[in-house]
Amino acid sequence: MGIAERKERDKTERRQSILDAAQHLFIEQGFEKVSMRNIADAIEYSPATIYLYFKDKNELLFALQNQAFGRLAQEFESVFEIEHPAERLSAIGHKYLTFAFAHPELFQLMFVMNGPMEAVKARGEAQPWASGRAAFDRVVRAMQAGIDAGVFRHADAEVAALLVWAQVHGLATIYLSNRAMIFSEERRQTIIEEAMNLFNQVLHHGL
Repeated sequence: MGIAERKERDKTERRQSILDAAQHLFIEQGFEKVSMRNIADAIEYSPATIYLYFKDKNELLFALQNQAFGRLAQEFESVFEIEHPAERLSAIGHKYLTFAFAHPELFQLMFVMNGPMEAVKARGEAQPWASGRAAFDRVVRAMQAGIDAGVFRHADAEVAALLVWAQVHGLATIYLSNRAMIFSEERRQTIIEEAMNLFNQVLHHGL
């Protein structure tokens, strides 16, 4: 390995160490309480070093969000081995709920916090949020396969995929935001699962 390659590798590893430390602190203390100085202190870097990699906290949150969406897209990718289009979409929905319930702090970062999206807007690019789009495109791809197979009737795969995403996202949000407290404690998770199963029946009958 040459000097240039080694420097690039070290830079990548240092950037990832910053992200790892930031995610640990965010989970432990909450997003609002953690500062760039806190992150620098945790890995014994100077704040100036952190700013060499991320211009502000929003940019760092955006990088963490990108990683989270990459993980979600990878989870979605695993369902494409399922042959039946409706079962494939159902599996995507279950993957989404499982991810959200296992990583509530990442779910908040991905879908609730404004900071990462402020970084997106600041970039001003034609496709500034590629990681979010990549995850959604897996749903569009699954929906298009169902349309092509005649299982789903709606002609626009993006519109239908957004409906599926919104339905599952709504169930996850209701549960994670404690809005399922309108139900008894022993009923809360069960009713989310039952609602998901009901939606799966709709998928099997075709959109």
